[in-house]
Order: sequence, then structure tokens, then C-alpha cells
Amino acid sequence: MIWNKIESSPRETIEQLQLSRLKDTVQRVYALTPFYRHKFEQTGIKPEDIASLKDIKKLPFTTKKDLRAHYPFGLFTVPMSEVVRIHSSSGTTGKPTVVGYTRSDMEVWDEVMARVFTMAGTTAEDIVHNGYGYGLFTGGLGMHNGAQKVGATIVPASSGFTERQLMLMKDFGATILAVTPSFALHMAEVAKKAGPDYLKDYKLKAGIFGAEPTSKGLKEEVSKAWGIDYHEVYGLSEIIGPGVACSCKKSDLLHVFEDHFFVEIIDPATGEEVPEGQRGELVITPLTKQALPLLRYRTGDITSITKEPCRCGRTMLRMESIVGRTDDMLIIGGVNVYPSQIEHVISNAYGVTLNYQIIADKKGYLDKLEIHIEVSDEIVCDNVAQMENIKKSIQAALLSNLYINATVRLVEPRSIERSMGKAVRIIDKRKSDE
Repeated sequence: MIWNKIESSPRETIEQLQLSRLKDTVQRVYALTPFYRHKFEQTGIKPEDIASLKDIKKLPFTTKKDLRAHYPFGLFTVPMSEVVRIHSSSGTTGKPTVVGYTRSDMEVWDEVMARVFTMAGTTAEDIVHNGYGYGLFTGGLGMHNGAQKVGATIVPASSGFTERQLMLMKDFGATILAVTPSFALHMAEVAKKAGPDYLKDYKLKAGIFGAEPTSKGLKEEVSKAWGIDYHEVYGLSEIIGPGVACSCKKSDLLHVFEDHFFVEIIDPATGEEVPEGQRGELVITPLTKQALPLLRYRTGDITSITKEPCRCGRTMLRMESIVGRTDDMLIIGGVNVYPSQIEHVISNAYGVTLNYQIIADKKGYLDKLEIHIEVSDEIVCDNVAQMENIKKSIQAALLSNLYINATVRLVEPRSIERSMGKAVRIIDKRKSDE
């Protein structure tokens, strides 16, 4: 199913629409945002210099630092009387980033989220269990409104309270699950306590998962644990929230809704565009935002894109799952490694689960990497020889695949602290010493 015919339009049609909307956005920020007008004047750029999509390279980048510097409403282009919703980041590392939405922005958000739910096969006959957090986090309300847009019944369960969530899913007959993948696995662990045939109590057919980087192995484990199709949604509050892109039934790649978001992939060090198919930092320019239009927002997320059409019939470009972030890349002994790469190695190992934690530290002047991994229930922890074989196998795989020496510690099932939202996978003790 396709929600909007624009998703399968010829590329020429999509790009013509993009250019028209890009020109409008550039005119808007130049006229209404002193921050951008100053940037334009510094570089000698004027709105009329944007005559083609390739000219977007002339425009300045925007970063999270810029949003924080203009906290809370300094980059808004409408009066507060036109802002109908405010969301923000957690602000755990400083001032939060604040985003605003006009009625038009909310309509766009509902529209792209309707496309997401349609990709997952959602109709008015479905019951959506929404386990994303409600509040200033965009996940809960973004999912909520998208499900309503397609006419589905929405259960606003929010996050946490695992036993209650499972009860609601069973009693209400949920068919679509919307949660973070790490919490989906946690829920499955708890559900399994009812017995190996626990799936008979649930009617789920598909899930929409996002808000954290996910390896192929983790996707497969979530899909298997619940016996459902896995659909990955991507988004970020600075751009709109969830709904920038989503995977369909035919491919693991995510369809970017290009009529609303222009994407680029750049070398994070130089800022220069990289060839199609090569990984780099994702840069997004929202094309229809009214309250908070941004130019070339540097997401910090590492991915790649392709314009090859999908077998599902959609023609908009596709991006691979986020493999990491420019700020969570670990450099161990001069080797660059992302947590998702480590997760992929773990997913192929025998006798362990995908509940793990990466701890980076220093031993003298040398980097030290330690990985704690929970063993699966069928492994007997006091079988020393078996545990040693599993540990050595994983360490060898990390060395041969990622060229990193790591100490692997196998721990008992359910001994690593679970997260009700995004999983905390990395503890970098080196940063605390700086």
C-alpha cells in the first residue's frame, strides 16, 4: 500500500517540487531569521543565487549548537500566536533544543507519519499499541497522530510498566506495535515467562521501531521474538520528529519523504558531498517547515543513500539504517568503530543475547575496550569451558572483522540494566578523565 501518489512519482517531478520548496524556504529564512541573514551576508549569498538543487551547497550548515545558542525561540519564523505545539530534546548535555510547530507543520507531520503506518500495512481495522514516551519527546505524539490519520485505533500506553503494557497488548488485541527496539526485546523477555508458546496470546502482525541505531541482527531478533514484520522509522525532533523516512515490506532501506526533506551525505570532516552509496554524515533541509525552517541541518548520523527505485514501487531515494553517530564513534587504538558494528558481530555469536554494554577506558596511555554481554538462557554459566569458548570466539571475531582487541565478559541473563527507552550501550570512561 502507498498512502500518497507522490511517493511513486517520477524523479523529475519530485526534484521540481523540491526546488520550488527549497527556494521558498531560503526566501523565508533570509527574510525572517536574522541568524541566517547574517550568515548569507558573511558569505555573499542571496536567495536568488539558489537556481538549482545543486546550489544547496552554497548555503550554510546549521548545527545543534546553533539551536542551543538561540534557545528557546530565537530561530522561529512565526509569532508564538501561530505556534500550536512545542517539543524539545532532553537537554541532558546542556540546554535542550526546542522546536515549534504551526498548524501547517502539524499537518505535514501527520501526513508523513500516515505514510509510515501505511508502509507497515496499517489500516482502520488495526489497533496500534504505542509504547513510545509521550511528552516533550516527539516519539509518542508523533506516532499517535500518524495512527489516527490512517484511522487506526490507538492505545497511548507510553513507556515503562512492562507487565501492564503486555496486559494491554493481549487484552486489547494490538496488531501494530510501536516502541524502541531495545524495549521490544525487553518486553519479549518478560512475555516469555508465561511459557515458550507466549506468542499465541498476541495478535501482532507488524512493528514500527526507531529512536536508536539498530543492527541487522537486532532487527532480526526483535522480529523473531514477536513473530512480526520489522519496519524501521527514522526522524529527529529538530527536523520534525519520527517520519523523515521508513522501511517498507520489500527492503531494509528506508524511504526518505523527499517532498518534505532534502537530504545530503557529506564527509563529516570536510563538509564535502560524498558519492552516492558511500557512507557519511546525513544532512537534512526541511522543505515545508513554517515555525522552524532550517538549512542543511547536520544530524551527526552516519548513513548512505541510493536513488535506485524500490520493488515496492516507491521512487524516493532510500537510506540505509543509521550505522552510528559522528559523536559516538569509538577510536580504539587508532581504529574507528561504531557500536552497531560490534552489535553485528555479537548477533552472529552462539550462546549470547543482544543485551550488551561497551566500556572504553585507558590502561596507561593505551585504549582499552571491554564488552559485557549477557549469555542466553540455555547456557549454563558455571560451565567454565563452554563460557571460555564463547568468549574467545567473540573476541576472535571482533579482531578479524573490526581489527580491535577487546576483552569480552560474559554475564548472566538479565543482569545488564534495561532501558525503558533508548538503550545505553556505551560508557566511555576516557571522556570523564579529560
